[in-house]
Order: sequence, then structure tokens, then C-alpha cells
Amino acid sequence: MESSKWIAAAASIWIQCSCGASYAFGIYSSVLKSSQGYDQSTLDTVSVFKDIGANAGVLAGLLYTAASVPRRGSRLPGGPWVVLLAGAIQYFAGYFVMWLSVIGAISRLPVPAMCFFMLLAAHGQTFFNTTNVVTAVHNFPDYSGTSVGIMKGILGLSGAVLIQVYQTFLKGRPSTFILMLAVLPTSVSLLLMCLVRIYPTNNSVGDDKKYLDGFSSVALIVAAYLLILIILENLLTFPLWAHILTFVVLLLLLTSPLTIAIRAQEEHSRRLPQLPSNERSQLIESEKFSATEDSIEYHEETSDDGRLQLGKEMNLLQSIRTVNFWLLFIAMFCGMGSGLATVNNISQIGESLEYTTVEISTLVSLWSIWNFLGRFGAGYVSDVFLHTRGWARPLFMVLTLATMTAGHVVIAAGFPGNLYVGSVLVGICYGSQWSLMPTITSEIFGVLHMGTIFNAIAAASPVGSYIFSVLVIGYIYDKEASGEGNSCYGTRCFMLSFFILAAVSLSGFLVALILLFRTRSFYTQLFHTHLQRVARR
Repeated sequence: MESSKWIAAAASIWIQCSCGASYAFGIYSSVLKSSQGYDQSTLDTVSVFKDIGANAGVLAGLLYTAASVPRRGSRLPGGPWVVLLAGAIQYFAGYFVMWLSVIGAISRLPVPAMCFFMLLAAHGQTFFNTTNVVTAVHNFPDYSGTSVGIMKGILGLSGAVLIQVYQTFLKGRPSTFILMLAVLPTSVSLLLMCLVRIYPTNNSVGDDKKYLDGFSSVALIVAAYLLILIILENLLTFPLWAHILTFVVLLLLLTSPLTIAIRAQEEHSRRLPQLPSNERSQLIESEKFSATEDSIEYHEETSDDGRLQLGKEMNLLQSIRTVNFWLLFIAMFCGMGSGLATVNNISQIGESLEYTTVEISTLVSLWSIWNFLGRFGAGYVSDVFLHTRGWARPLFMVLTLATMTAGHVVIAAGFPGNLYVGSVLVGICYGSQWSLMPTITSEIFGVLHMGTIFNAIAAASPVGSYIFSVLVIGYIYDKEASGEGNSCYGTRCFMLSFFILAAVSLSGFLVALILLFRTRSFYTQLFHTHLQRVARR
């Protein structure tokens, strides 16, 4: 079976499944703290560098553009595998050195050195994520929202997948879990990196949606399965055989994308002209390059006032000079920043409102599921409405930021069960931004430098998280706290903070609304272009 964009998509899904270690920090944070002699403030500092590394993906975007995008008159100079290899090296080096320090095989690392290796490991994740997301947009340009939603959604689930590995094989050994983080994602990416490539789009016969829906169904089934496991594991004590059985079922579900990819490739092969094998191979190779080249607009047309037109290819410096870039950045600062601040403090919020330990653990575990539903759902639903109704994709950013505002208000209200409702609303809407923003970036700034531009905008997330977590939530909590242990109980601990976060996300809603009005006519043109492509098929 020859490789194809479907095999590439399946390989990307598996890499995304394995590389979300930044979402599993809670598993090994305690052993990191105890082995290195950290206090809570120092551990939080190390965690901040994890967040910075996981969101600082500009270098990954630059390398992807340099190594993976063809130039006129030349073949691919490297390919996405180069970016995956760079990510694997960083990922392994960061976690392996941390593991050596935790088990005492090397001298205890100074705090700045530990921060560096944590940043290095998390930074490797951006190379995996950038490669898989941007390659999916190249391979499925008509359904970029769906493809980005699948890749981002699976990354959101990967923390839960890695935790299942821990629960099954390594429970009670968090230091060994760090070694697993060094070895497993690196091995998966090295084994599959040559399959992740940019493939032709001009041979599409209208089956992209059918098979992308197949991948989507697998993602939803995996999410539902993990949701059930998380709830049961928080209510029951699983024996070892039950952990092994449930993990085997999870592995079988995760192999499903290969079946879909093979079926898609077989159907596509049956539609190719019945040519001799040598001619057919030459045809596929020529189309592979020409289609990739044609999928990217290598021109920068200007409007009458000299500005680059919407939807034309821009590099990072050109995009930064546009109003749309900063509208996206500010909207993500408000949405992603306030959402990340919420999940970073959800345990303390639960404690202040006297939720039980089991309830708090369940809330933290379920966040990855709500995050997935937002990432996947926003990409898929925005594609459907763009293709059927011509609705501009920023409209869904407007709607999700408005809903996030309501979620923050619910958390601030402090009524019984408020965290269950609020965490669902904020979690889904936070996840939505992670699929909407890269897709909108590819549409209004082009795909040539998409990896660099969307990673620059994503830097708004850790910046916002730091400001809202430390300068808002942390400051107000410490001001309200009293008594032994500097603890705070009651709605007063977080009410003002979350009303402020509600105002912040409302500001993001207004900024996204401006972006919607500025891009509405462009998306109308995009809608008509899609209809013309469908008609030609």
C-alpha cells in the first residue's frame, strides 16, 4: 500500500496522541518537587516555563516553511519529517535530563537549568503540533477547520491517553513516567515521521469529507471512552487486569485511523487511470509536486492603498503590520489567557468552595474532554456552516467568547455545582480557540507561513495566563486569605477574580466581533470559491 495523505493523517493522529506531556504535568510534579527540594513557588516557576515552551512555536513554524514548502523549479528541500526530527531531539533531551536529575543519576539541577530543560521538552511539542496541523491544512484545504480540529482535538486528548498508560503500567512510579515521556513520543515520531508529507489536492474526488468524518468519529469515540474511564476511575478502584483490559481497548480504538486511511487509499487508487505501473508512478510524482506548489499562492497582490490583500500569502513580518493580526492576538489573549488561568486554578477554586477531593479530581480530569470537544467541535461545525451557509469562521470565535464570558460568571456566582457547569462552558470555549485561530490564520494570511504566524499569535496564551493567574487571581486570593496556611474559603476568594475574567473574555468577544466585520466579505468570496470547486467535481 503506497503512502497517501490519508496515511499521513493517520500518522499525524498517532503522533498527536503521544506528544501531549505538557497536559500530564500533575502526574510527575510531586516527585519533581520532592526530589529537587522545591517549594510550591519554585515548582510553579518551572511550570510557567512548561507553558512558555508549549506555546512558543515560532521557530517550529520557520523551520516548517524552510524545510517543507516547495519553491518554484525545485523539489521538496526536506519535508515535514525534518521538523518532527527536531522536535523529537528536544523532547527526548528535555525529559531525559529531568529524569536523570529526579532519580539522582546526575547532580541536582539548579533551578534555571531545570527551567531550561522543561522549556526544551515542551518546546519539542510545538514542533510536533505545528507539523501535523499545517500538513493537514495543506492536504485538506477545503476542510481545514475539520482537519485542524481533529489534530488539535487529539492533542487535547493526549494527556488523558498518557495518563492511562501511567495508570496501567506505572502507577506509583512517577519518576519512571518521566522516562516514558522521553522515550514514547520520541519513538512514535521517529517511526512515523517519513509518512507525514504534503500530498496533492487536485486529485480529490469529493471523498475528503467522508473520510475526515471517519477520523472525526474515531476521535469522538475515543473521547467518549476516556470520559467513561475517567469517571469510573474516580469512583471505583480498578484491579490490574481491568486497567490492562481497558488499555487494550483504547489501543484498538487508536488503531482505527489506519483502517480508514487504507480504505480511502484503496478507493482513490481504483479511480486513478489504468496506466502501466511506471507511467502511473511518474504521474503521481509529478502531480504530488505540482499540486503542492499550486495549493500555495506565490504572489502578494496589493490593493490600491498598497496593503496586502486579505487571503494572500504573507510572512510573519507582513502579517504583524496588519490590524487583523492584532485583533486575533488580542482575542486570543482574552480567550486563551482567561481559559488557561481557570484550569490552572480549578483545584484551589474547588477547595475554597468545599468540593470533595474526588469531585476536584474528576473536574481536573474532565477538563481534557471539554478541551477536546471545543477543539474538534469548533473546527468541524465552522466548516459545515462555512460550506453550507457561507458563515464567516470568526463568527464562531465571537460565539465561543460570549459563552466563555457566561462560564466565568457562573464560576464567580459560587452556587452549588457551579464548577461543573462553569468548567464545561469555559473548557469547551477555551478549546475552540485552539482550532479556530490556526484555521482563520491560514485563511486570511495564507498557508505558506501559517506555522510561524499562528504560533506567534498563540504566544498570547501564556502571556494572558500569567497576567490573569498571578496578577489577578493570585493577588486577590492572597488578599482575601487569612488564618493558618494562608487559606481562603467561600465565594469571596474567587468571585471578584472571575468577574474580572468575565470582563476580559467579553472584551475578547468585542474584538472578535470587529474581526468578523472586517473579514465578512472575504469569507463570502471563500464560500463562492468552494461552491465552484464542488461544481467542477
